[in-house]
Amino acid sequence: MRLTANGLAIEVDVQGPEQGEPVLLIMGLGMQLLGWPQEFVDALVQRGYRVIRMDNRDIGLSQSFDAMGLPNMAEVWLRHALHLPVRSPYTLTDMAMDALGVLDALGLPQAHVCGASMGGMIAQHLAALRPQRVSSLTLIMTTSGARRLPQARLAVRRALMARPMVADENLVLAHFTHLLDLIGSPAYPPDPQRLRDRLLASYHRSWRPQGTARQLWAVVADGDRSRWLGAIRAPTRVIHGQADPLVPVAAAHDLAGKIQGAVLEVIPGMGHDLPLELLDRIAAGVAENAQRASSTTPSRPAGDAGAR
Repeated sequence: MRLTANGLAIEVDVQGPEQGEPVLLIMGLGMQLLGWPQEFVDALVQRGYRVIRMDNRDIGLSQSFDAMGLPNMAEVWLRHALHLPVRSPYTLTDMAMDALGVLDALGLPQAHVCGASMGGMIAQHLAALRPQRVSSLTLIMTTSGARRLPQARLAVRRALMARPMVADENLVLAHFTHLLDLIGSPAYPPDPQRLRDRLLASYHRSWRPQGTARQLWAVVADGDRSRWLGAIRAPTRVIHGQADPLVPVAAAHDLAGKIQGAVLEVIPGMGHDLPLELLDRIAAGVAENAQRASSTTPSRPAGDAGAR
């Protein structure tokens, strides 16, 4: 269903018992809500949670920003490398306010928030800016953005940037199959037919590479979040693959060290994806972290935006 959130049209999917504690899932760069596998949603629903998936702005069935044009990514990366300001048409803070708007539209005062990759960056903003709205925080395969951290290999970065800009099913399938072969979990290779079915479902639902480019622009512009991560007070769990080639595992140790009381779970053989074999384990981690929320101090008053 489509909601009006933060003044935008945002597509959401809600599953699970109406009275269950809500879990808001925020997906990564260029990924639709389908990026959260149904088996993962089922694992949370079976634990009694009400699960909310959303298409971030500019992707999937949510509102487009095509009128803002495309970035010159060579210029964006050059400015980033030279430590010059990068200004994007929208920011990760804006995207965090979209997620907050989804909670508002659903009438939810709080939710357990789980973000993957770019979605984890958005979730960091949400937890710091609106601490009273985030019951617990799970951050999967993401980073603080600190510049000193190890970066992805050049081949991985090139593959990430090389997605086709035209709607050609064969080109898109070939691109994502190659990309996932590079960044996926070496210990948990996907079933080829299941992977193909998921990629086709995503492609036929929506194909908006221009939106992905603008989201990447926002990620680069966001930079290093280290200076305010200490403001996060929600019980936090950091889940990361030991074999992640896109966001090397050093980022998880760095992130967990910067958030007070964060619990770190590093999974051997996991890369930058959500393997079928690990979905129940990751769901269990989200649920265990959510249960920590009951032992925390009371939330701060509404309107408190934290230390930022």
